[in-house]
Amino acid sequence: MGQLIAENNEARGGTTRRIYEALKAQILGGTYGPGDRLPSTRALAAELGVSRTTVTAAYEQLLSEGFLESRQGAPSRVALLHEHEGTKPLPEGAPSPPTPSPEAPVRLSRFGAALGEGPTWVPPQSGGLIADFRYGDLSAADFPAEAWRRAVNAALRRRRPRLAYDDPGGSAELRAALQAYLWRARGLRCAPDQIIIVNGSQQGLDLAARVLADPGGRVAVEDPGYVMARRVFAAAGADVVPIAVDGEGLRTEALEGLEDVKLAYVTPSHQFPLGSVLSARRRQELLAWSERSGAYVIEDDYDGEYRYDIRPIPPLQTMAHAENVIYLGTISKSLSPMLRLGYLVVPPPLRAVFAAAKQLVDRHSPVLEQEALSAMIASGAYERHIRRSRRSNGRRREALLAALKAELGDRVAVAGADAGLHVVVWFDRVEKAQEGELIARARAAGIGLYPISPLYAADEAGHRPDRAGIVMGYASLEPAEIGKGVAALAEVLRCWGG
Repeated sequence: MGQLIAENNEARGGTTRRIYEALKAQILGGTYGPGDRLPSTRALAAELGVSRTTVTAAYEQLLSEGFLESRQGAPSRVALLHEHEGTKPLPEGAPSPPTPSPEAPVRLSRFGAALGEGPTWVPPQSGGLIADFRYGDLSAADFPAEAWRRAVNAALRRRRPRLAYDDPGGSAELRAALQAYLWRARGLRCAPDQIIIVNGSQQGLDLAARVLADPGGRVAVEDPGYVMARRVFAAAGADVVPIAVDGEGLRTEALEGLEDVKLAYVTPSHQFPLGSVLSARRRQELLAWSERSGAYVIEDDYDGEYRYDIRPIPPLQTMAHAENVIYLGTISKSLSPMLRLGYLVVPPPLRAVFAAAKQLVDRHSPVLEQEALSAMIASGAYERHIRRSRRSNGRRREALLAALKAELGDRVAVAGADAGLHVVVWFDRVEKAQEGELIARARAAGIGLYPISPLYAADEAGHRPDRAGIVMGYASLEPAEIGKGVAALAEVLRCWGG
């Protein structure tokens, strides 16, 4: 019996040591920072499946070494360990965080290798800036917080007999609401089961790449165009074929002879980033090529809600011979990019395979958010919000165009101002090779600018002008900020001589 007790004590001591070492490593590694609260001994013991006495012993060891602080009746917290003024020194004998060893070669799949070094996402850097003209961002003040709260609360109050996985194609209520909305807002007619709810337009592109793009196959994309579309097709193993755009949109004559291309990605209602509208003639040519070659066309209507000096442009899918068109929509520009809700409208023969692909990827999009959006659309709150946002962004657009004209005049040319939430600004006196320097000088002066060069896939083919260009988003700024930012940019150019 004594031997058994000794063995149990030894085993418990080993467990205590492992818990102590794991917590210390997390503290030194920054997982728990100074002042952070640790789980209670009772909660951690339950989580790890050990006795509370075992966890308490580990905490007491950390307390004795100065890694933790504790007061009667208060939770244990991480002590201030770093040697800065007003903080405790690192406990004597405490090891330094481990130095990373040289990494062994990473063995990746073809998909992993195609992803490159990491995401293209750049965190917002508006802190300390006069104005950050980052495109894709919206003003938090425009978000209909009260309407969204009511819609979410209504969804939460719905009583369900059980919590279960939902239809991978999406909530039936949301698909019905979207069917009616797309007919009202875009003239698009479809059956509810043609709609696939996705986690933002990016997942829609990913599903299309998985379902329709073969490794080694060819996919046509606009040039310049949306980088994340280009990357998702390349990651799927496809050979991306850049097609130049001009004032009429995609140059459809370049598709002739590309009968082996089985998928094309376009933004016909407001070309990203240049802002042109695909002309009626080229729309017909694109659909004729699609019909002749059997290729599918992904129509990304990413900001169809925002039209200012032009009438709404009907989607390709509303035209004759559009049987191979896949319509892609999102609420990222109308409500918030943080909500991650979008939708595909697929031809009937593709509905089952896209729903199966969605189920395989993540089963389905979050049901609560789908039900809230459905309620907003059904009540009319969503469209009222869009009308308010269109007016607000129209004022921001007018402020930007007026400031560019007043401050920079004929030194710049502005493209894509009739619709959307950004413009492209070309600098007639700044060479293409100086684009990076322009961005850096502006940042030093407190202005966030973003170059157009990364949006070109085939710069060597001469698809872009030989001058510096930037994409200026305005939907996250107020008119006064826009005016100050453009004035500061003009001063940068005057001092630089650009």
